[in-house]
Amino acid sequence: MSVQTIPAAESQINAKPEVVRRTSNCEPSIWGDRFANYAEDIVTQAHMQKQVEELKQVVRKEVFTDAADDFSHQLKLVDAIQRLGVAYHFETEIEQALERIHATYQDINDDDGDLFNVALRFRLLRRHGYNVSCDVFNKFKDASGEFKESIVTDVSGMLSFYEAAHLMVHGEKLLEEALLFTTTHLQTATTLTGASSLLKAQITEALERPLLKTVERLGARRYMSIYQDEASHNEDLLKLAKLDFNLVQCLHKKELSDIIRWYKGVDFARRLPFARDRLVEMFFWITGIYFEPQYVFGRNILTKLIELVTVMDDIYDAFGTFEELVILTEAIERWDASCMDQLPDYMQPFYLTLLDVVNEVGEELIKQGRSYQLYYVKEIMKNQARLYFAEARWFHEGCTPRMDEYMRVAASCIGNTLLSVVSLVDMGDIITKETFEWLTNDPKILRASNIIFRLMDDIAGHKFEKERGHVASSIDCYMNEYGVSEQETIDVFNKRIVDSWKDINEEFLRPTSEPMPVLNRVLNLTRVVDLLYKRGDAFTHVGKLMKDTIASLFIDPVPL
Repeated sequence: MSVQTIPAAESQINAKPEVVRRTSNCEPSIWGDRFANYAEDIVTQAHMQKQVEELKQVVRKEVFTDAADDFSHQLKLVDAIQRLGVAYHFETEIEQALERIHATYQDINDDDGDLFNVALRFRLLRRHGYNVSCDVFNKFKDASGEFKESIVTDVSGMLSFYEAAHLMVHGEKLLEEALLFTTTHLQTATTLTGASSLLKAQITEALERPLLKTVERLGARRYMSIYQDEASHNEDLLKLAKLDFNLVQCLHKKELSDIIRWYKGVDFARRLPFARDRLVEMFFWITGIYFEPQYVFGRNILTKLIELVTVMDDIYDAFGTFEELVILTEAIERWDASCMDQLPDYMQPFYLTLLDVVNEVGEELIKQGRSYQLYYVKEIMKNQARLYFAEARWFHEGCTPRMDEYMRVAASCIGNTLLSVVSLVDMGDIITKETFEWLTNDPKILRASNIIFRLMDDIAGHKFEKERGHVASSIDCYMNEYGVSEQETIDVFNKRIVDSWKDINEEFLRPTSEPMPVLNRVLNLTRVVDLLYKRGDAFTHVGKLMKDTIASLFIDPVPL
């Protein structure tokens, strides 16, 4: 564990000569001032915007009028639109096309023996909430109930089937078998000399991260290089995707520059040097929730709040003494600037900035006529402090809680709930008071996402957290309660993560509890988690994965 000795004068509540504090032991930001200054080229962007608008009309005609009578061709184009990151321009048209395809779903499948088409149709309809049956894949089994060996040579079909299988819900044994079968044979396919390099690249990408778990913006950037090499690609669609990506990237660069200017203004790097500086990575996280241009305000507020939550986490998790945390929790509960005088000096800039940012949210909500939403933003921040304090109490008391008690607290304080709730403030008229009530009462989809985040985070960071002196993780709790090894515990957790993804898939099946865009906020958060924690904690320990991700999204434009 790393410690720091602070003279008692710096703490207003401790009469001892010295205060020994834990520190987060994290590396500084690798970005320096890389994103601090952005020179906006208004003329060039206006020209790009004009091209995008023209291409949208061309693509709309080609995909949704000219190809309307060829379901198979249209489905492939819709899939390409989604994977290239421009589906937000054609939401109504895509929904209408899928409604038509769903209406004739059974008849089409009865006459279609092409595994690629059957799997693609199933995946797109399932992903859009249509509860189509996986029985359509029984035709690809033999008399003994095994998948036919003939489909092994259809590598493109196998890849399509693999992606479709990830949309499974509970009780779909056929899709569980399909996922195992396709994974095994696709792994073999990457070693075969006969497969094209393009197909091998797609397989490798899919095995690492299937479409269900792919961060949309990052997936679009990667898919462009694959799609442009496909002989049958639509040139207008490809050009639209590239121009739109670069145009949105310009917007994101400006947003990031503005947020960095705010961060420099609050001066956390100097005033709170113990806290992690991951502002750029946080902005990536938020663009993973929603990247579209209309959510500028939401991204700005969410990035600021997740920065504040990260500072709060480092105070509760490491730097603050237990006595100080009691005072901070009470101050956040009261939500009053007069509480500043009771706080230690180092906590005061954090507390003041928290109040200022939430006031900024309130001012914007008043302009929008949605002032009622401010209550939920404040309450979710207060609840975050309560949860962090519960964890701090465990550490203070040297307690290893039971697994169910740990998950009740730790799965909720991981941050997904806060981000999901606050993301609603910039989503317009589809959001109601009932939406906030639903999301703040632990709905199934959010509970599943929280479980995935908590368990993946604990698996990724278990050894690091033990070294720096941290509250018991889920791994410690499970091992202690059930008397099993660390690896046995991880195996159990991985199974629970798989089941939680099934829960998420079930929540998208119509009729849904809330509109699809609300559910997508939670799904998109879970996708970011899968990216950052699948191979270790890429948020705390920034390495090649995050460097390459940030560069591809916020530095390097797509070559036209």
